[in-house]
Amino acid sequence: MSRLNVVDPNAATGAIKEVFEGPLKGKHFNIYKGMANSPAVMQAYLGFSGNLGEGALSKKEAEVIALTVGEANGCDYCTAAHSMIGKMAGLSDEQIIGARQGSVANDPKLDALAHFATAMHEKKGYVSDDDLAKVRAAGYTDEHITEAVAHYALATFTNYFNHVNKTDVDFPAAPKIG
Repeated sequence: MSRLNVVDPNAATGAIKEVFEGPLKGKHFNIYKGMANSPAVMQAYLGFSGNLGEGALSKKEAEVIALTVGEANGCDYCTAAHSMIGKMAGLSDEQIIGARQGSVANDPKLDALAHFATAMHEKKGYVSDDDLAKVRAAGYTDEHITEAVAHYALATFTNYFNHVNKTDVDFPAAPKIG
């Protein structure tokens, strides 16, 4: 059960009502109902995720990062949500499970990105020159790498928000690993 107030989109007022009737119309997920306690947080999240959605990394690539980080941080909410979103972005079930484990079979480029996200997590951002060389060798540019760091940060924010809130999962559970 959520530990923070759950904002009912139908009873929301002001800036939060505008968000639920605008960019989040029909997307009344529990994570948003919790974030709605702060208009500043809601706007920051929407701005950050919206701008990254227009970046150089594809939706598949963004989902690989979200799945890798969500699993590494033990976020049931995010692994469930991003398993579903990843499927919609074109990831196979095998790729979704692989990304959660930090390795994507049958796609060397996505695999390199999952390994890079894992390195960022394990090394708290202090990746090695070798880590950078490997992700670059897979075809990623400095623009992609910069966005990968931002996607990592966004995923960590949502993971930690869900940990603090104990957000009720309103997506099908992520497949069990192993």
